[in-house]
Amino acid sequence: MAHRVFAARGVLAVFFSLALLASAAQAKTTSLPEAPTAQDRQITRLVASLLRHGHLSGHKLDDEIAQRTLKSFLKTIDPMKLYFYQSDVDAFEKQRDQIDDLASRGDIAYGYKIFNTLLARIDERMKVVDELLSEPQDFTIDEEMIVDPEAAHYPRTPEEARDRWRKRIKYDLLVLKAEKKEGAEAIDKLRRRYSGIAKRLHQTDRDELLEMYLTSMTSSFDPHTNYMSPETLENFEIIMRLNLEGIGAALSFQDGYTVVSKVIPGGAADKDGRIKPEDRVTGVGQGENGEIVDVVDMKLADVVDMIRGEAGTIVRLQVVPAGATVPVVYNITRAKIELKDSEARSQIVEHGTRSDGTPLKIGVIDLPSFYMDMDGARQHVSDYKSTTRDVRKILNDFRQQGVDAVVMDLRRNGGGSLTEAISLTGLFIDEGPVVQVKGADGQVQHYDDVESGVAWDGPLTVLVSKLSASASEIFAGAIQDYRRGIVVGDHTTHGKGTVQTLRELGQELFVGPNTPKLGALKITMQKFYRPSGDSTQKRGVVSDIEVPSLTTHLDVGEGDLDYAMEFDRVPATPYRKLNLVDAAMLDQLRDLSHRRTEKSSDFQKLAQNIAKYEEQKQRKTVNLEETKFLAERAELNAEKEEQKQLEEEQGGTKPVVSDDDYHMQEAIAITGDYLRLVRLAQVN
Repeated sequence: MAHRVFAARGVLAVFFSLALLASAAQAKTTSLPEAPTAQDRQITRLVASLLRHGHLSGHKLDDEIAQRTLKSFLKTIDPMKLYFYQSDVDAFEKQRDQIDDLASRGDIAYGYKIFNTLLARIDERMKVVDELLSEPQDFTIDEEMIVDPEAAHYPRTPEEARDRWRKRIKYDLLVLKAEKKEGAEAIDKLRRRYSGIAKRLHQTDRDELLEMYLTSMTSSFDPHTNYMSPETLENFEIIMRLNLEGIGAALSFQDGYTVVSKVIPGGAADKDGRIKPEDRVTGVGQGENGEIVDVVDMKLADVVDMIRGEAGTIVRLQVVPAGATVPVVYNITRAKIELKDSEARSQIVEHGTRSDGTPLKIGVIDLPSFYMDMDGARQHVSDYKSTTRDVRKILNDFRQQGVDAVVMDLRRNGGGSLTEAISLTGLFIDEGPVVQVKGADGQVQHYDDVESGVAWDGPLTVLVSKLSASASEIFAGAIQDYRRGIVVGDHTTHGKGTVQTLRELGQELFVGPNTPKLGALKITMQKFYRPSGDSTQKRGVVSDIEVPSLTTHLDVGEGDLDYAMEFDRVPATPYRKLNLVDAAMLDQLRDLSHRRTEKSSDFQKLAQNIAKYEEQKQRKTVNLEETKFLAERAELNAEKEEQKQLEEEQGGTKPVVSDDDYHMQEAIAITGDYLRLVRLAQVN
């Protein structure tokens, strides 16, 4: 049985934003059954078995995992400790050590018990919230609200829970006041917001609850082992092949409404021209004359399912345009949508001059992910979507355009296909090992670039951040080990050095072409290592030249995740260093970059923002006295407004290279220095 292998950071984190790409079928009725179904039990037993026998750590499904599972599940469904009482948690903990044994038998009734308790507490809190919203607030009291969930505790009494919500409401009203929304308008907005959250949780269906509960258990082995429901698995496939069928609009859920957050360039909605960002979708119908179904307060995933459909079919959208109050109905023909924002893009910029006085050309490639159309590859489609294919075309164009050096931008690349990471590296090295992989049996294998020749043999800069993960780290690590180019950016990358295999559960249980859709387990089964033998796990790839950045200071690295696996090494595998960069050259490049960033007003302002961030990161509370709150908020809003203005000026998709992206500008400057030093060395 073939399994698919991935090296990606936080794939599940992408699904919420992808579900939003309104691209399925008819509306489905979603409600939670009174008890888990036979299929739920079947899935749970299989997941438990795969964890016991297949996870890289070899960790048993035991009481320690049970303890982690409960902690994770509670954090997932009540992250700010606003709903459960401490007595609820105490009761849950009495049965906690049974979680592992129950899961092995396929029994998740315990998860249902916890979630149904949550729903009961939500109903209680909403009555209190309704009362509090009708009472006046005193914003002159100098008091604080805990904003760090780790520093908060569960309320022990109804009075304590009420006071927790009083402060929450006060905080939200102050936020709205900072946005110039006050009085009845603010109260109505919060009433709808809280009511919408409660309704959304009551709409949780069995697939969603099963996914939340099982992922709380699977991620207790390591943060990248997850259970995917059938819907989540479908969205995963869309991410990897970069296309779907629908109207081409990114949607979000705001205060009970489905709101258009972005119109996808080239999609049906974009070509139609009537749907705009901030429009509210209040109803959906099927076909040219289909009845409009009210979707106000409906779960976002269900609205998305109603809007999705086959290319060429019609969906009717009842929309309240931004700033209007009267709805209009648009008939839109669904179409195939290419997710251009997630594929490789390029731009050529001029920087400095050649010896003959003509401008130096630097080609920049923005690569947001390592994507591959897995179905297309399996079916031997001649032009299936592939990272390596797209980048090869870009490099061919660069050569034709006379480009002198290349910058590969991986700053927002969380990984993807391991196969693509290997083949992409092969565009820059002429045969040799790219990555080593070790499984639970301790055996080490190396995966090589076996294709002779390269697509680009000139100077190469790899731009990374703390968000560059997994497959990105395989590529950056190999380039660094081979001394093929320079790695520039944050102090280090994300630090995800594990490989996941996707086990589709229907195929695990049944043989044949039409297996049932039971979702999948994405399970960590291997670690990967650089040709030098170092793992990237927790340590990442350390930049040759560090450029100051806020993301360096964010708690978003692998080491910040619960239950991350540890760093280790394996013996180096033989490989031939290309020596296109050396220690003396790197010292010169660091010195030149440091001089530039010290003089730069952009980097000086960044240093101030980093200092503010570090100060705020240490704070566990926020002051609710109006004058103090609004003063802090005004400074924050000014920075947000400045960024918003820049985005509006750019319009649409952000360019690959922009004047305000001073990290990219510094990477280009470093590349110019590198190019000059390389040519100087060639002359000497």
